[in-house]
Amino acid sequence: MYAVIRTGGKQYKVAPGDTLKIETTPHQDGAIEFSDVLAVSGEAGKFEGDLNGAKVTASVVGEGRGDKILVFKLKRKKQYKKMQGHRQNYVEVKINEIFVNGKSLQ
Repeated sequence: MYAVIRTGGKQYKVAPGDTLKIETTPHQDGAIEFSDVLAVSGEAGKFEGDLNGAKVTASVVGEGRGDKILVFKLKRKKQYKKMQGHRQNYVEVKINEIFVNGKSLQ
């Protein structure tokens, strides 16, 4: 069983027990709840038709910053060069449960 959720402008396929790194999201007491669920599959090849009240709960494992990405801009023959670095903040979460139609898929 798995669910497809949307957070931080990206979509993730998650199952109970998975850990993933998402963009920094506000959380309280180490718990995050994703209510923007796009699809839920309880069995292989079958999807839930009604996603009313579907949500995915997760617990925060850690926070950090990703690897540095270098952005280099160059205009030939114009003596223009620019180097810039970027590190994206992330929250590492572990998926606990998937709720759909009042029942828990674990």
